Amino acid sequence: MKKNKSTLFRLVSYTRPYAPLLIISLISAMVSVAVSILVPLTIGDAIDCMKEGAVDFDKVFEYIYILIAMIATGSVSQWTLSASTNALTFKTVRNIRNQLFEHINKLPLKFIDNQQQGDIIARISSDIDQVSEGLLQGFTQLFSGVMTIIATIAMLFYINWIIALSVLVLTPLSLFVASFITKRSHSTFAEQAVKRGEISGYVEEIFTGHRLVQAFCREDGCQQDFVKKNDELYKCGFKSQFYGALINPCTRFVNNLVYASVGVVGALICLWSDSPQSLNVGDLTTCLMYANQYTKPFNEITGVITEIQSAVAASRRIFALLDEPAEEDDSANETIEACDGTLKLDKVCFRYVPDRPLIENLNLDVKKGQKIAIVGPTGCGKTTLINLLMRFYDVTDGSIAVSGKDVRAITRSSLRDNFGMVLQESWLFEGTIRDNIAYGKADATLEEIIQASKLANAHDFIDKFPDKYDTMLTENGDNLSQGQKQLLCIARIMLTHPPMLILDEATSSIDTRTEMKIQKAFYTIMQGRTSFVVAHRLSTIRECDVILVMKDGNIVEQGNHEQLLASRGFYYQLYNSQFQNS
Repeated sequence: MKKNKSTLFRLVSYTRPYAPLLIISLISAMVSVAVSILVPLTIGDAIDCMKEGAVDFDKVFEYIYILIAMIATGSVSQWTLSASTNALTFKTVRNIRNQLFEHINKLPLKFIDNQQQGDIIARISSDIDQVSEGLLQGFTQLFSGVMTIIATIAMLFYINWIIALSVLVLTPLSLFVASFITKRSHSTFAEQAVKRGEISGYVEEIFTGHRLVQAFCREDGCQQDFVKKNDELYKCGFKSQFYGALINPCTRFVNNLVYASVGVVGALICLWSDSPQSLNVGDLTTCLMYANQYTKPFNEITGVITEIQSAVAASRRIFALLDEPAEEDDSANETIEACDGTLKLDKVCFRYVPDRPLIENLNLDVKKGQKIAIVGPTGCGKTTLINLLMRFYDVTDGSIAVSGKDVRAITRSSLRDNFGMVLQESWLFEGTIRDNIAYGKADATLEEIIQASKLANAHDFIDKFPDKYDTMLTENGDNLSQGQKQLLCIARIMLTHPPMLILDEATSSIDTRTEMKIQKAFYTIMQGRTSFVVAHRLSTIRECDVILVMKDGNIVEQGNHEQLLASRGFYYQLYNSQFQNS
């Protein structure tokens, strides 16, 4: 329960920037409650003017006019309350979503690599929607509800303290019932939020690999897995909704007892006409209306406990993500504006898991403009080395220096600005071809984009589209072939002209004929630039100045293509294994 309170307080703290809206909501709630309190009193006074044989019509009509004015005022205040709480809620949720997305962009790659992407998406979408619904219900119901309870019990004491005590005696029973059910339902709501995130992650995972699912005829298996996860969500969802559904009827039953007790006690007092606490018919009518008003907020508040609990459970998942440590702030580090392309690795060690070494004592001295190829079997550390160069991960020991400066002393943004990176997996977003190519240089002119596309051999197929560079791409460019998508990614890098390049299997998805054209374009753009080429096809790296042969995290051989073949070592074995059947 302490965790629930701290989560709720933290959630409410996000409303501080919108204190004026909160004040308007409070004032509107006070006006609305005041009107709702005065209406029964006015009705009671009007009834007292209707005595048998002596109805004071002037007074009755006067009270009717007053009631009309009160009801109109109450309607306006209710609308103001609703509008202000809506604005307060959605602005608060908007800020949380913005903060969450900003924080995700600052999280280290290590966290993203170890987290299910669909679960992260669920937190920024469905979980925040749950928070929105809970906040909206909470502000709307709690503000007016609490004030109504306090005001009506005060008026009951004002009219007749005996009736007021009869109401107060039964009130704890309603609170006990609600509290008893709420404590037992919270864990089911927390479990429901987790299961919702898991199922979102599974759907995202299967949808992303839908072609492979169909290629391996795994539709039935995926369906079975989804049904299993969906059944788990159903079970915990059923429990949470069952407990949530119990709250309202149980408290409503207790509240009806309150209403009945007021009627019985008030009727008895009316019969005792000689009692000093006697009531007239108008006062009894007012007390009954107050009893109904007093119990109504309990029904409403307990009715939204389900939404509030769901919002708290979702908030905890959101705050858990917000509390994940971001990459260490390096804004105080120096920036590297003009990189000369030199790079040095000195006794570099790295491990993803503390007790499992991956790269050990790696040394490398790269001169300006050199073309460095990195080859080796899967898992030898090729991609890890690239991650270290880009500071997606930091070295466990040793150092990496660019232009003579330790990369840990340089801001990540300025370091990465000096690298152009083309990965094996192409990434395109929903937008025009022009926008996708200009992703790294938003102010690029169309002429620059066309020139980069020609260098990447992408202009010919782009020019065949009816809208050419204004052709809209679907999400991840699924309306293009894999080779075309990779060509656009290559053109994107060629547009930025960075001093250093990283080509991580950049031509693996392109046919051999296109690959030859791309290689020529690469050699053109690599002139005078330090380049790192990760490749499995050894035929693509023959012209590189230096070939680093990695095995088990170490550079076991180093030299150019001819030298390594002549040495008949590990590279010789790798090379021949690819061409033994040619």
